[in-house]
Amino acid sequence: MKYLLCFVTVCITGIASFSQAVIKLEDVSKYIGDSVTVCGKVAGIRFMEQSKNQPTLINLGAAYPNQLLTVVIWGDLRKEFEKAPEELFKDKEICVTGRVELFRERAQVVVRRKEQISYKK
Repeated sequence: MKYLLCFVTVCITGIASFSQAVIKLEDVSKYIGDSVTVCGKVAGIRFMEQSKNQPTLINLGAAYPNQLLTVVIWGDLRKEFEKAPEELFKDKEICVTGRVELFRERAQVVVRRKEQISYKK
């Protein structure tokens, strides 16, 4: 019984350590380096077709350059979405899960799998 209790405790602790914290968009800059889930209204989207790796930049909270978070989708991932991200997410409330990074003093999350972004259809 003692071993079973210990095993269950270890399993629960392991699962909890992999779960994502759900945070408010306005607090995202406090979570640099952490994996989180954050939701916000899309304020602007830009597909940079001529740039290296063809990023799509989705600004949440405010339009560039005052955005609270930029969601980055690289060109090779764009084709996995049913529509172009700028059509799919325009004017929508989206949630993104991932590691918050700092790029040019701004918070960003780089999407590596399309399942990291959800929205209401």
